Amino acid sequence: MSSAEVRDGVSLTNLDQTLFAEAGATKRDLIDYLDAVADRMITALRGRPLSVVRVLRGQDPFMQKNLPKYTPEWVPRVSMWAESSHREVSYALCDDRRTLLWFGNQRAIEYHPTLAPAGDLGHPSHLVLDLDPPEGTAAFGLAVRAALLVRQALADCGLAGAVKTSGSKGVHVFVPVRDADAEQAAAATRALAARAERLDPDLATTAFIREDRGGKVFLDSTRAGGATVVAVYSPRVRPGLPVSFPVPWSDIENVRPADFTLRETARLLGTSDPWTDSLPAPQQLPEDLIEHGRTIPIARVQAMHEGKRRARARREQGS
Repeated sequence: MSSAEVRDGVSLTNLDQTLFAEAGATKRDLIDYLDAVADRMITALRGRPLSVVRVLRGQDPFMQKNLPKYTPEWVPRVSMWAESSHREVSYALCDDRRTLLWFGNQRAIEYHPTLAPAGDLGHPSHLVLDLDPPEGTAAFGLAVRAALLVRQALADCGLAGAVKTSGSKGVHVFVPVRDADAEQAAAATRALAARAERLDPDLATTAFIREDRGGKVFLDSTRAGGATVVAVYSPRVRPGLPVSFPVPWSDIENVRPADFTLRETARLLGTSDPWTDSLPAPQQLPEDLIEHGRTIPIARVQAMHEGKRRARARREQGS
């Protein structure tokens, strides 16, 4: 079998190379998978500034935001100011199969779009709660239990969401919204995390600092504003190439992340798109939820101040 071919005008090379040591898959496997799920992945990626995680041969994985200079001119893109690096960044917009195949040939394994479309970055289309369990063999089961708390917190304020595996050990709950700006969406996400925590504080926590979590599931409400979240159907750079996969609420307690791998997912999907089918219509956020969230400190900012306070206390103790 040749290790080079052309699809949709994209030259695909070195297809017999292993992706990374524990992948159990070649570059051809990755591209065949992306091609098989292209329509469904592109539905989640279209029109959104995209960051990807690439694994070049013999190197550690790295996240790429800025398109390299050799990117073909036909790859759609948008320029955005990056506050963290104080420069303009040229992000790809993965709007078509050709662009997705090109990324696959670049050994891009993970796909992380923004929560808001490029044309309206101030208005996210979804809230996301990223449920991050502690280490251990029961990690995913704990994340699932926390997801059910989030579902209850949503229902208590008249909202609904859809759930997918993160492709790692956690779970993502997506809540489609409308008419909310970034500040309102971020506040509502904080409030939902706090309400879910209150339902079972022995299981879930909103503590941003890892050492404060006490072996509980972290309800991460910081995926707001310009943040990205791994796309549905995206592979992950993990042993065996697990995939972020949608699961009906009725089945979430009966699955494991290992059920959804690059080798299995295209077969499981057939021609369906369970993610699109499971997402509720965009919803209006209740004003009282937003107001509640505005009373909750932003986790990253609070953690930064707390980290400085602890460091100062340690220095003083040492002297």
